[in-house]
Amino acid sequence: MHNVHDKILFSVCDSVATITLNRPDILNAIDLEMAEQLKQRLRAAEQAADIRALVVTSAGQAFCAGGDLRFAMAANPDTPGNSFLALTEILHACIAQIRTMPKPVIAAINGAAAGAGSFLALACDLRIMADDTYLKQSNTSHGLSIPAGGTFTLPRLVGLARALEIAMLDEPIFAMRALELGLVTRVVPATQMGAETQQLASRVARMPMDILGRVKHLMNTSWDSSLEEHLERERGQIAASANSAEGREGVHAFLEKRQPDFINAALALTQTSDTSI
Repeated sequence: MHNVHDKILFSVCDSVATITLNRPDILNAIDLEMAEQLKQRLRAAEQAADIRALVVTSAGQAFCAGGDLRFAMAANPDTPGNSFLALTEILHACIAQIRTMPKPVIAAINGAAAGAGSFLALACDLRIMADDTYLKQSNTSHGLSIPAGGTFTLPRLVGLARALEIAMLDEPIFAMRALELGLVTRVVPATQMGAETQQLASRVARMPMDILGRVKHLMNTSWDSSLEEHLERERGQIAASANSAEGREGVHAFLEKRQPDFINAALALTQTSDTSI
């Protein structure tokens, strides 16, 4: 059951958790309480054995307007920077958790995403976007630096020159342009967002979750490694994955010319672990 005051809604269906930003009256702007609820829900989803994929979406017409500037000024009218220090401490923990958790995370951008809201979406592994909406960096136009991993994510997605253009000009990036730049992975008609997101999440949830987590980790750490270091890391991971329940199921299925059942392979391993002494 959801409390009427919940700023983050949480539900699970068919191994997919949906985290819904729920302040539609102020375009899902993020305050301290909302950020803390988001952190708790992300942690719960990561730890739950029955959850294999996450969707981050929103209630109302906007995905997220970013940090709640009214909250920031009201809390510290003379030194609003203190509000941003407090807010980003929690919000950045959310960004780090999305980037590092082994489970795939999908952003369903069903409305405008601005400021930290756009960077929350960009932190996700897959990003599906309604065709009638846009992303907007926003922070620099409000006299603020870019938070929420934006200066980390943007240059990695679009390159340094394009990232600086986005930061300095702060123009809205509409859906098809966002797809063209690689900021989102899929654009769908707004009327089909719900169905398309569920279909994508269900497809990802049937994939080998442990293996996807290993690949996600490899990609995220590749930026800080030499080629030799990273090749050795890949070598260790493919060996470990081949020895895992999902790896054995995948190879057996290929040799037996059938579709792999990664969900039951992982479940069988969990049940074995639970009953072992």
